[in-house]
Amino acid sequence: MLAIIEPETPQQFDDVRQLCWEYRDFLIGLGGKSAQVCLRAYPHDQYDALMQTLETYHARPDGGLRLAIFRGEPVGCGMFQKFEPDTAEIKRVFVREAARGTGAGRGIMNALIRDCRDRGYDRILMDTGKILTAARGLYSSLGFAQRGPYQEFHKNAFNLLTYFEMDLRESPSVRPGQHPAN
Repeated sequence: MLAIIEPETPQQFDDVRQLCWEYRDFLIGLGGKSAQVCLRAYPHDQYDALMQTLETYHARPDGGLRLAIFRGEPVGCGMFQKFEPDTAEIKRVFVREAARGTGAGRGIMNALIRDCRDRGYDRILMDTGKILTAARGLYSSLGFAQRGPYQEFHKNAFNLLTYFEMDLRESPSVRPGQHPAN
């Protein structure tokens, strides 16, 4: 059984941290320019500092964290933070390879979308690697539209990333009070 939860315990936050490190390793493992961009965007010391403050950096009321549990094991995570007063940015959505195809990614995204709407955001921004075709397909199927870059990145990153936006005032995918689809 799949459950998408909001982490509360120290162990659950540690599970999210572990998944975030696995996500970074996955991106580096892609090799080539994708790995270079990841290493530039997430140098080890800076990423470690972020991981140590994860539960406060993505804390309510402006942010949120989600953890996917499948058959009692943590398998995925995702989070968001305030980008602008009316805009959230979704970050680090990751599902372990063994759990892909279980609905964990869709469940995490639906929960994050619902959380952003419930916190009063009007819009969500996010980006993902062009090489991550399954992720891009998921985000499009949830109602995200492709758009241009929304922040400064290293010049090598622009051609490797796909940028997305969802207008929460128009998107019917997940309404407040609905449970995310599994």
